[in-house]
Amino acid sequence: MAVRIGINPITWTNDDVPELGGNTPLETCLAETAQAGYRGTELGGKFPRKSAELGPILASNGLELASGWYDGRILDREVDEEFDAILPHLTLLRDLGAKRVVYADTSRGRHDAIHAPISERPRLPDGDWPAYGRKITELSERFAEFGVGMAFHHHMGTIVETDAEVDRLMASTGEAVGLLFDTGHCLFSGGDPNSLLRRHLDRIVHFHCKDVRGPVLERARARDVSFMAAVMEGIFTVPGDGSIDFLSLLRPLATRGYDGWLIVEAEQDPAKAHPLTYATKGYRSLLATAREAGFAVLERQG
Repeated sequence: MAVRIGINPITWTNDDVPELGGNTPLETCLAETAQAGYRGTELGGKFPRKSAELGPILASNGLELASGWYDGRILDREVDEEFDAILPHLTLLRDLGAKRVVYADTSRGRHDAIHAPISERPRLPDGDWPAYGRKITELSERFAEFGVGMAFHHHMGTIVETDAEVDRLMASTGEAVGLLFDTGHCLFSGGDPNSLLRRHLDRIVHFHCKDVRGPVLERARARDVSFMAAVMEGIFTVPGDGSIDFLSLLRPLATRGYDGWLIVEAEQDPAKAHPLTYATKGYRSLLATAREAGFAVLERQG
């Protein structure tokens, strides 16, 4: 099967911590995304939110829109309210050809949680999972009817963080709920990426490729630091620069026939990790690994 390789603009600018690359213009980010070889990009905070404005900007750089993050609140909202809130975002994605929305349920404080010790984050009581799963399924079905599928993002500092919580989510929801698989968040939460991927292979619709620096991970978990403190210490990096064996993850995906995006997403301090240098390294490593795994890769045009 054929895949496309994209990148998240967090390599250049971190929307959660604006001082990390906050002065980098969108034009630099997109030009270097293309220069590094990527076919597409996810949305970032500096991207225009009107398709008539963003479409020509992406086209001028020969880039496609792969997807875009959304801070969901479905735990604390009803389905109709949440759908109405996300509708402008879904419309932008659909207008520009993105097939999936990166949806993370940030109810009850992701932004607070990413600056608190990793042990202090929201959790969903066991008895709440069935009802929660029904709401997520209904919301996902509404997304699909509109034309943009859900890629649910398990994420540090949220109610779906650990492998066990991903298992509960998948068991409690219907097929409309696709899984965004994130290697870095899986490892940081104490999980096993290879095992988690194999358990939910048929539900994975979007793939975030973070590499992890093992010694930093060990220190972060031992000291119970915050998510952002670990990022600042360099826990994440691009594929080929850390400890993750991406070939062992991509081979089963290729065998299954995955045809979505492979997205390099590596939160780092751009003052320490030169964005174009790391973006290029990540692209070349992921391209070679994807081909070795058995994928045909649709490279950028122009």
